[in-house]
Amino acid sequence: MARLKKSTESSTDLPKGDVSKAERLSHKSLDLAQPIHLPKRSCKDQFSLVEPQINAEGVHVWPFDPSCPVDVLFLNVDDRHRVRMNRHGYFEVLYLCSGSANCHIQDRLMPLNEGDLAIIGSTLYHRIECQSSSPLTIAAMFFEPDMIRCDGASDSAEYLTPFLLQDADFPHIVPAETGVPRQVLDMMLRIRSELPASTPRSRLALKTYMKMLLILLVNQYAPYAGTVEIFQRQQHALDRLRPLFRYLGDNCGDAIQVGHAARICGMSESHFMSVFKRVTGLSFVTYFNHYRIERAQALLANTDESMASISQQVGFCDQSYFGMIFRRIVGMTPVTYRRRIRTKNMTEHAQMDHMPPLGVSCLSAPALSLRDASAAAGLHLAGTNANSALKKLGTYDAPAGQTRKSNWR
Repeated sequence: MARLKKSTESSTDLPKGDVSKAERLSHKSLDLAQPIHLPKRSCKDQFSLVEPQINAEGVHVWPFDPSCPVDVLFLNVDDRHRVRMNRHGYFEVLYLCSGSANCHIQDRLMPLNEGDLAIIGSTLYHRIECQSSSPLTIAAMFFEPDMIRCDGASDSAEYLTPFLLQDADFPHIVPAETGVPRQVLDMMLRIRSELPASTPRSRLALKTYMKMLLILLVNQYAPYAGTVEIFQRQQHALDRLRPLFRYLGDNCGDAIQVGHAARICGMSESHFMSVFKRVTGLSFVTYFNHYRIERAQALLANTDESMASISQQVGFCDQSYFGMIFRRIVGMTPVTYRRRIRTKNMTEHAQMDHMPPLGVSCLSAPALSLRDASAAAGLHLAGTNANSALKKLGTYDAPAGQTRKSNWR
């Protein structure tokens, strides 16, 4: 694989006068130095959760609730098991709660430190690579862009501009020092507290918090020059490779050379290698080996088939060569992987019955009024009685002498 380009750029800081109302409201109520404490049982292993959902095209498909396609979860990431480079149709916001990592996007490596934020659109192959001795803890938000883009407002698509302008020089990392990451985390926790959004009130609150989060990113990236044509060019390059990805999914066990892959895409060999590397961040041979090994991992975890049978099914005629490639990519032998993953699965299943739900109180987020929250998100509530609206939103603090309700959620 070609040498990766190291990148340390961050998004441009805004002048004080450009700080939005959402930023001012959140910044007043957040102690940016306060550490993040997550209940261990609320954190899921990223590799076990994400890797099985990545297909031959390298696309990760998340099982959203169709009525409310947004999810906030906490992930543990270690260096023993690296998720394949992948992309996805949804948009992604990551906050690094603990540890240090590299955000590997295409052929770039960007340092991701504790308290930093990473934002990732839908056309770029990427993964988070642990750089610390202990596992990382990440707060992640996944959401389908149509949730915002198709809400009926004429300006809704503008909330998504930071995700649509991600060219080869885009500063994906927002440093902790800007104060923006912790404000974004605050909104993520509010969103999580409303899930599943099964009532009109919870859907209104969730949409409001989503827009507040997105306007923080819009303001942060306002000085960055880019156009929607960047997104369209990336999408066009992906479209040219889709016939190959479908072929790989159906013929994983076949010997597929670079020349054959180029012909499937209707390109010359040299042009194909250039386009494939630019789109995925990996050479074709490296990508194909990673895909084969991922298929082998699924077979090792979920079947009792022999090593010889599995190596044949994923296209390795020589079992010793299969073992060497597997160990290079996964960091352990196939036999060790099978034993560890099965032991881990048994332990996790035994704990499931005793896992308490994570409430918003575990990661406290300060209360905002409905009027302030709506104003910061660009919504207008004409004629709304403040107290009654707050009661409906579930963030109402009763005046002195009154008892605060605690069962609105």
